[in-house]
Amino acid sequence: MLQAGGAAGLAAVLGLAGQSAAAAHRTTDRTADRTTAAIADRTTPRITDLGPAVVQFALMSAVLIGDTVYIGSRNVDPVRIVALHLPTRTVAARTGLPHGHSVQALAADPTGRYLYAGVLQKADVGKPNLFRWDVTAPGNPAEAIGRIGDRDVRALSVAPDGLLYAVGGGADTAPALWEYDPKSRKVRNAGAPGPKGTLVRAVAATGTTVFLGAGTTFNGGGDTGRATLYAYDRSAGTFTSVVPPEMANDPSIRDLAVVGDRLVVGSAASKEQAKVALMDLADLSKYTVATSRGTVAKLFTELDDTVYFAGDEGVHAYDKQTGTITAVEYEGPDPGEIWGMDSRAGKIVVTSAFGFVAEIDPAAGTSDVIDLGEAGAPQTPQLAMGLAAGAGYVYVGGTGTLARHSLRSGDVVNLRAPGEAKDCVVHDGALYTGQYNSQGIWRHDPERDTASDTASDPDRWMHRVAGFPPEQNRPLDVALDRTNGLVLVGVQADTEGGGSLWTYHPGTGRSRCFVDPVDALQCVRGVASQDGVAYLGGDNTLATGPCGTVVAFDPVRGRELWRIDPQQTAGTAALAVRGHHLYGLSRKGGLFVVDIRRRTLVHRADVSEVCDGFAAMVTNRGVVYGVSDTTVFRFDPRTFAVSTVVPAVKGSWYSGAHLTHDEAGHLYTMRGRNLIRITDRQGTRT
Repeated sequence: MLQAGGAAGLAAVLGLAGQSAAAAHRTTDRTADRTTAAIADRTTPRITDLGPAVVQFALMSAVLIGDTVYIGSRNVDPVRIVALHLPTRTVAARTGLPHGHSVQALAADPTGRYLYAGVLQKADVGKPNLFRWDVTAPGNPAEAIGRIGDRDVRALSVAPDGLLYAVGGGADTAPALWEYDPKSRKVRNAGAPGPKGTLVRAVAATGTTVFLGAGTTFNGGGDTGRATLYAYDRSAGTFTSVVPPEMANDPSIRDLAVVGDRLVVGSAASKEQAKVALMDLADLSKYTVATSRGTVAKLFTELDDTVYFAGDEGVHAYDKQTGTITAVEYEGPDPGEIWGMDSRAGKIVVTSAFGFVAEIDPAAGTSDVIDLGEAGAPQTPQLAMGLAAGAGYVYVGGTGTLARHSLRSGDVVNLRAPGEAKDCVVHDGALYTGQYNSQGIWRHDPERDTASDTASDPDRWMHRVAGFPPEQNRPLDVALDRTNGLVLVGVQADTEGGGSLWTYHPGTGRSRCFVDPVDALQCVRGVASQDGVAYLGGDNTLATGPCGTVVAFDPVRGRELWRIDPQQTAGTAALAVRGHHLYGLSRKGGLFVVDIRRRTLVHRADVSEVCDGFAAMVTNRGVVYGVSDTTVFRFDPRTFAVSTVVPAVKGSWYSGAHLTHDEAGHLYTMRGRNLIRITDRQGTRT
């Protein structure tokens, strides 16, 4: 019995020992698994999809046929046209277009049966850019009818005999006049009036003559000239310059319309006010010119012997009898940028970029507003622009709006602002944006705005805090000077060339504009700041002249400290500072690093495998990160070697990729049309 008991006891002991060993082994395995998981978690970036970045029905054109407004979309996929029936206040029909990203040109034929549309494209891929929709059979989709040789179709006009005329730009050759014959279904090049002008944005056709207005929109004109207006004789096939001398100094002719026996001409100005001319179609030498308010005059329509048109701010009236221009006052929302204006039943029909159509009674001073989303226009993700994060929110810029994403609740609120938020930053909990076109700096303070008397109306949560010379129109990069408490904005002057640096102090409200801090040809595409010094990266889109110069600038005293040539073959795409190193990317995939203490170039490399074109950079957790249209990447702080963080991100951006970070060190950018958060612990440096 003792022997048996001893054997049993020994077996029990051995069994317990075996269980303990197995348990210890399992514990070791679990510890190893956790260690492996921790290492994997540290070496593998964690990506969180936060959903569509900017959702709305964004628009870029509108035309009235009968009781229906046909509206072309902007920066949404697929490109589409919706038909808003005014009596029922509903979207009664829609059609998609297979190519392009936006519809800027719409025109109806004289019978009211066909609606013609022209699209804008990122690149000319040889596919159709002209379409036609039979609106008497709206259930049938629009059909492709051909393509013009210019990449972008900016304006359309149908002559009384049904021939369609189209103009645009974006090709390597001078913009031309294009003609589509619906009988032969062929598109032909009617000729280019001359080498001057980088873009034709206006066309108007009569039975005998086609008028086209052109000018320059980029690079300050140079040899490409300023505003030009041509009359094309349809029989002889010849062009004659008929531009009023009073308009010749403006950058371009913005719009044209035939109103009765007059040709109405509107200019786009920069340093002066826009102008409106009424020209006698029977004798073009007989005309009157009136100075408008603001820098744009477009979209003309007539009501009761008064010509109404869209300006920078709202609707204006040109009294043909007195030759005076006045603003139209009415009760209703600010339309912001206007993309359609017609007249119907004694009212002006205005299509706003804010996503509504307003029927304005100028005599009574009243308006009736139809929200396109409520009427049934599809709300879809739009191409994104500026990006900023902080104080519990991420902001993504779109057209006429910024989407505010709450990181706590996941709620998304669209904030209304005119134009486009090209870039933005968060400072002391408030958002500051650089607004295109010539809109200056705008602010949104979540705590202040939601506690004010406008708390129930997000459309009023954005406020303009600083304005600048209108020719300094295109913000490119927004940065924060923490030492001086300044918001810094790098700017391009589209029509004049060069650019500027804007500064704004939120505490004092003071703003300043330093014109051409790099030189007269280079805009300020990249901005970075450290220890009170602003580093400005120049870019010149002309084929000749300086490009890529980096300037160290004192934003308080407004003076240059020093400059350096980073020896790049293209202009600056982005800048960032880490320690005593200034990182820079060129638009052709070049990396350069400048030692800002010694003011010398210490590193250059080709990183075009991850970045070739526009880009953005931020310094986050002691590491410089970058993003291109395709990839999120980082640079080793010691060797400057580049490594990929997120491949094939392929963000859907309209004007170059953006990257931002919040106080917790999370990165934010776009993957496709969705906003994503990236947690990258491997890149952390102390």
